[in-house]
Amino acid sequence: MLTNYFKFLGHQLKGWPQQNYYLFFFSLGCQVMTLANAPLTWLTIITFIGTTLGVLCVLAINAAKSVNGVLGILSAICFIIVGFNAKNYLSIGEQIAYMITLDIPVLLSANWNVNMASKIRQFNARSWLVAIIATGIVYLVSGYLIGQLTDDPRPWIDAISFSISLTAGVICFLRFNNQYFWWLASGIAQLVLWFISYRQGSATLAMAVNSSIYLINDIMAFTISPWYNQKERERLSAAEQAYAKEIGVE
Repeated sequence: MLTNYFKFLGHQLKGWPQQNYYLFFFSLGCQVMTLANAPLTWLTIITFIGTTLGVLCVLAINAAKSVNGVLGILSAICFIIVGFNAKNYLSIGEQIAYMITLDIPVLLSANWNVNMASKIRQFNARSWLVAIIATGIVYLVSGYLIGQLTDDPRPWIDAISFSISLTAGVICFLRFNNQYFWWLASGIAQLVLWFISYRQGSATLAMAVNSSIYLINDIMAFTISPWYNQKERERLSAAEQAYAKEIGVE
């Protein structure tokens, strides 16, 4: 049974848009160069592992593949360590939120693990309103609490990234393609957060590089991802149906 699960995970790494693979190897090259130019410490190694797995995770979401659940949990553990070291405490909460609202549910959800591409949907006016209000409430509450209860040097910048990312994770799990408006905003917020953290000596440049790769992935999603590209969605759905027949699951 475990062998079959590993085969399933291997299948989930196949059939992505070609641009996703190109972006992964570009990211890997950037992170290797960043690692080579920095002092080799336990933190830089964990950062390298986390950023590599994290890029694979967001590319898997881009490709509507459920392997992001496993990759998300592993990368989150690394990012929690990095966030604690940088005193970006809400980035820790962000990773925990991802695991609770997206990664673990994806691992348990048939809607994600069986031909998810065929189940993509869009917001209506009410959904837009709820998502925007929820993001604002989380931003105000989290920014105030983290500023009052911790020594986070960037509470409101941290809160922007946290609130947008938390909402995006929930929207993603619910299979709305509108998530990418939130992921795009999250990518910009995280790029600013980790670049400031780097300039203030609280983190390595690798996290800022990682955020820029996330941002490129989010932009790509509006064009080549099955979340938005109808032709790619149909191709992926057909491939998933063929795979289901091959393994006897329909």
